[in-house]
Amino acid sequence: MATQYLDFEKPLLELAARIDDMRAAHAAGDVTAEKDLPREIERLEVRLARVTRLLYRHLTPHQKVMVARHPERPQGSDYIQALVTDFVALEGDRRFGSDKALIGGVGRLQGVPVMILANDKGKDTQGRLARNFGMPKPEGYRKAQRLMQLADRMGLPVVSLVDTPGAYPGIDAEERGQAEAIAACLEVQLALRVPFVSVITGEGGSGGALAMAVADKVLMLENSVYSVISPEGCAAILWKEATKDTIPLAAEALKMTAQDLLKLEIIDEIVKEPVGGAHQDPSLAIRRVGAAILGHLKNLEGKDCRDSRRARFLKMT
Repeated sequence: MATQYLDFEKPLLELAARIDDMRAAHAAGDVTAEKDLPREIERLEVRLARVTRLLYRHLTPHQKVMVARHPERPQGSDYIQALVTDFVALEGDRRFGSDKALIGGVGRLQGVPVMILANDKGKDTQGRLARNFGMPKPEGYRKAQRLMQLADRMGLPVVSLVDTPGAYPGIDAEERGQAEAIAACLEVQLALRVPFVSVITGEGGSGGALAMAVADKVLMLENSVYSVISPEGCAAILWKEATKDTIPLAAEALKMTAQDLLKLEIIDEIVKEPVGGAHQDPSLAIRRVGAAILGHLKNLEGKDCRDSRRARFLKMT
C-alpha cells in the first residue's frame, strides 16, 4: 500500500488514518476503544476500497498526471528486477560517459532473450539526484542507440519502459548535442529489423520519451500520460502562467491520457492498473506489464516490421 497520498486523495487519507488508529488500539488491547474493533476495521476497509474505486473511475486528466508522477510508482529498476532474469547492465555511450537516468542491458524477460531500456527517476532524494529525476542527457540517448543497434545485430527484440518528464534541458546537455542525440535515436528505432515493444509506465514527456518509443507496439499503463509538453509548460505558453486554474485546462486540451491516445490510435493497448494506481500494488502492475509485453513479442516474432513501423509514425505527422 502507498504511504503518500495525493491532494485529491484526501478522503482516502482520512479513512486510512482511521483504520490505522483502530488497528493500533486493537493491537495495544485498549479496553476504552470500541469493543468490536475487528468488525469495524473490516467495514472501513471495504468502504476504503469502494471509495478508491469510485474516485479512480472518474479521474480528470490533471489528476492522472499526478498519479503518473506518484513518487511510489514502480520505477524501471523495479520492472527489471521483477521481470528480467540474467540481466547484464551495459553502460556508457562510448563517447562521453554513463547516464544513470537510463538503464539498459540484456536479459531474459520470463525466458525470452531481450534488450531492455528503462527510465528510472530514483526513489529518494539521493537516488533522484543520481538519476537526474529520470531525465537523460545526450550520453543516455547515445547509449540507447548503441544498445538498440547491438540488439539488431544479435537478433534480440527490444523492450523499452518509458517514464521521463523529458530530455534534460540543461546547458551542458545542449552543448553535447541533445537534439541530435534524440533525432539519431528516432532514426535508429525506425531502422530496427527486430521486434520492438514500448510501454509508457508513468510520464511520457516530449521528444525525450519519443526517443525510446518509436516502436511496433506502444502500450500505456492506465494512469500514465504521454504528450509533447507538460501541462505546466503548455499553460505557461498559452496563458502566460501556470496556475491551479490553467494547468488542469492544459492537461485536458493536450489529450495526453492513455484513454485519449488509444482513441486517437497513437497507442495500441492500455494495461490496467491495480485499483488506486500502480503504486498501490506494484507487483501486480509489473506482472500485468510483463504479460502484455510478452503477448506482443510473441505476435511480432520473426517479423521485419520496418515498413509498417515507418508507416505508423508517418501517419501521425
